[in-house]
Amino acid sequence: ARYGWKVKTRIDGQPAEADFKVLVWSNIVKESMDLNIPQTYFVLARTAWTYIASGALRRLMWLRKGPVIAALYPIVMLTLQLLVAILLAWFIGSWLAFGLNALVDWPLIARMLAWAVALPIVVFILRWFRKIDNKLFAYYLMHDYAYSARSKGEDPPELLARMAEFSDEIAAALNSDVDEVLVVGHSSGAHIGVSVLADLIKSGRVDEDGPKLSFLTLGQVVPMVSFLPKAYKLRADLQYLSMREELFWLDVTAPSDGCAFALCDPVSVSGVAPENKLWPLVISAAFTQTLTENRFKELRWRFFRLHFQYMCAFDAPKDYDYFKITAGAQTLQSRYQMRAPSKSRIDVAASPYVSVNP
Repeated sequence: ARYGWKVKTRIDGQPAEADFKVLVWSNIVKESMDLNIPQTYFVLARTAWTYIASGALRRLMWLRKGPVIAALYPIVMLTLQLLVAILLAWFIGSWLAFGLNALVDWPLIARMLAWAVALPIVVFILRWFRKIDNKLFAYYLMHDYAYSARSKGEDPPELLARMAEFSDEIAAALNSDVDEVLVVGHSSGAHIGVSVLADLIKSGRVDEDGPKLSFLTLGQVVPMVSFLPKAYKLRADLQYLSMREELFWLDVTAPSDGCAFALCDPVSVSGVAPENKLWPLVISAAFTQTLTENRFKELRWRFFRLHFQYMCAFDAPKDYDYFKITAGAQTLQSRYQMRAPSKSRIDVAASPYVSVNP
């Protein structure tokens, strides 16, 4: 599915028109979510083992604890759901067995009947938890992380095909009558954008006399994939894109966003920074300064909502304003080319795997 919208603005006295198009890949991940409950718990165990056995989890914890805790959330939540289901079933089954024993002296029959009642209760409770996952996000996040982890960071064929389509759409936009083509990648979309743009530039479809090509990554979680053993393509694409003059790449995160690798240079922490590295320019959205005290308190413990704040309005925006960037007259480069990177950025290599070739 493809969808988008058009925007006309006048910001700081300058008129502008923007044509937004959403490049959808969520349906690919959703198709992998069509699992029954036992399969989901198998995927949970496999994902946890991938990160632990590869050494990626330890390095990620060293880098930023917040997003790793967010990644562990679905594992902990699904485990708790299973424990709650088992304990409730055990309690009801034990109570039933006790009652039957009081009526008749058939302990074996009582235990068998208790088990016959307890097992459906476990299934019922787990299905109920899954039904309310739109409030808990445990299954959703589990399958999101599991999608990359199942191949240890290697892009599945269906995702590669979709990324090729994205490259074609961006190439078509670059051949249209516009001043700038701005690609925005939020959260997991950031590392998708890296590979899409790397492939686009490698194919020679970015004309230096054409529209400006800009890349904006928001709340990125690149290390969750680039730290995995078989993420060769992503690491190679990070390295390649960081050297290219065909684009301007701005990376925006916020230390208050516990779901992102805040101020972590995705190229450097992945251990693939070349000597002639140009990108990304890493800056902070500074939620504590750009939101009022009351608004920040309201959002502080709503971790997943705060993770989307980059694409929302701020009470007191500073130099980062999503709407000015995406719908204003200035290109990303003209707006930020004189901006210094954040002094608090992390740009030391932390990945246990740095190879860009299989």
